[in-house]
Amino acid sequence: MTMRAVPAVTRAAAILRLLAHAREPIGVKAISQALGLVPSTGLHILRALVVEELVKVDPLTKQYSLGSGLISLARTALEGDDFPSRVQPRLDDLSRRYGVTAIGVELPNLRHMIVVALARSQAPVRLHVDLGSRFPALISATGRCLAAFGSHPPGEIEKRFKALRWNNAPGYQAWLKEVETVRRQGYSIDRGNYIAGVTIVAVPVLNRQGTISRTLASVGLSGQLDRPTSVALAHDMQLAAGRS
Repeated sequence: MTMRAVPAVTRAAAILRLLAHAREPIGVKAISQALGLVPSTGLHILRALVVEELVKVDPLTKQYSLGSGLISLARTALEGDDFPSRVQPRLDDLSRRYGVTAIGVELPNLRHMIVVALARSQAPVRLHVDLGSRFPALISATGRCLAAFGSHPPGEIEKRFKALRWNNAPGYQAWLKEVETVRRQGYSIDRGNYIAGVTIVAVPVLNRQGTISRTLASVGLSGQLDRPTSVALAHDMQLAAGRS
């Protein structure tokens, strides 16, 4: 089935994402320039989003930010999926034992992965990740798991892969060999490819059809996660994923 884009919906989603990443409220002109919209079109969509309480506007400055209506939508979405609550105790345990930031990730498509559960490390130096954070779906260790255990067309995977930004990007053919290794061993370890000095370990969470729908990922400094520790962590994550 061919999916046809709906411009108004696409633009509204783009506005919400822009506001989500903004550090302070933004005016119509800045929003329209950032997204390549005609200002009158941007204003029309913003007004509709305000009515739905997905966006709020300061009546004095006429600047826009995310609205409280998104909170109830997000809560409803999370309550409809028990994966975050089921996996949270396991993430807490992994984070405590290995000193990593442990993450539960949804993989709705080839565009993005979304953080839906999180246990932050208590180490003095740690990476900052938030619930709801979005990353390119094929990046790093989780991306290799998605390619290994997903059912997406190879041509689309290659197209998405070539648009990724890494600290130390592997070549596509080398990456495909890594994907085959992940398929055999059931876990992926990214040592500095995505972020310099950072090791990311990921394991797939498979659905009833045997394809990937989610992953568990752990993020830590490479200095604390040497090869033996990373493999031990991966095996413990596999056990956790099998009960998720």
